[in-house]
Amino acid sequence: MTQSDGYRALPLPKDVTEDYIDCTSSCGLRYHVLKAGKPGQPLVLFCHGYPELSFSWRKIMPSVAAAGYYCMAMDQRGYGRTTGWDKKPFDEVDLTQYTMTNLVRDLVCLVYNLGYKDVACIIGHDFGAVSSAMAALMRPDIFKATIQMSHPHHATPSPPFGDEPQEPKLDIQAELAKLDPPRKHYKWYNSTPSAADDWENPPQGHEAYLRGYFHLKSADYDKNKPRPLKEWSAKELEVMPEYYIMQKDHTLPESVAHNMHGEDATETESWLSPSDLQVYCNEWSRTGFQGALNWYRAQTASTPQSAKDMLLFAGRRIEVPCCFISGKQDWGNYQQPNAFESYEDDKVVKTGCFRGAQLIDHAGHWV
Repeated sequence: MTQSDGYRALPLPKDVTEDYIDCTSSCGLRYHVLKAGKPGQPLVLFCHGYPELSFSWRKIMPSVAAAGYYCMAMDQRGYGRTTGWDKKPFDEVDLTQYTMTNLVRDLVCLVYNLGYKDVACIIGHDFGAVSSAMAALMRPDIFKATIQMSHPHHATPSPPFGDEPQEPKLDIQAELAKLDPPRKHYKWYNSTPSAADDWENPPQGHEAYLRGYFHLKSADYDKNKPRPLKEWSAKELEVMPEYYIMQKDHTLPESVAHNMHGEDATETESWLSPSDLQVYCNEWSRTGFQGALNWYRAQTASTPQSAKDMLLFAGRRIEVPCCFISGKQDWGNYQQPNAFESYEDDKVVKTGCFRGAQLIDHAGHWV
């Protein structure tokens, strides 16, 4: 079965449909979206992470729609069947398209195009959790509530204040390289020129690679026993699994293959069937990974504009109702030391706005 756009129709629940929203005149994107519920009901947006798609929300949307909401999940800039983003090579792409201010602008344009001026709740998983937090922080008048999943919000950066001494910025990559054995951070690896080719051409093949990646970050990988980290230092970070703090000379496909040795990859089929995994393989094989990986490049200071933009929101906090949901076996809860705990900090989230955290036992990153 194919759609008029030429793509094969996604295997969706009966209450979820596909559509396209043309925002080319505002943010330049023609969004591919999944929809559930009735237009006119309060709007709920769902923002996926990496390496995911709007398709990742298909199981959740019908229940939220049945509670009286109009649900919309979009393929975000650089992903899936959404078009209009910069497809130039690594060294030519305009990374300002991927600064957080521009990614929130994308969401505002989508909301207005849908005929809404506010959103009842914006929900995000993984990198989409950053979108959901920043949207609510930057435009609380539009995004009335927010939920982060698997990636907690943390304080925005601030410029130097008065005569307070500034701590020298830690080069975490240099410090990780000094460990024995040497390590490197996956976010910085995903920002390198070779990362997209590594993701697109894994030696074990797309299906085995993505299955392994999803497995290792799930509760089915029994070595996932996360705990809070004391500080942002190489010594603290090195306790994290190698899909986060990689061996220095490994690509991510090599890291996945190394850590999947002796693992039963079929354990994850109870929540990610072979046919559903094939959807991801087909989409990534078609689009490549560079557009999505540009998010990492823009948020790890590869472009100075991103850091400058965020200084505009220095001292700003979330002032709408929010909560955090994740798997209890998810290291993502603690990959940024003290972020999870900062929901209780009035400087990060206004007192009374945080409605609590729900950590689901026997679930990992793909909660």
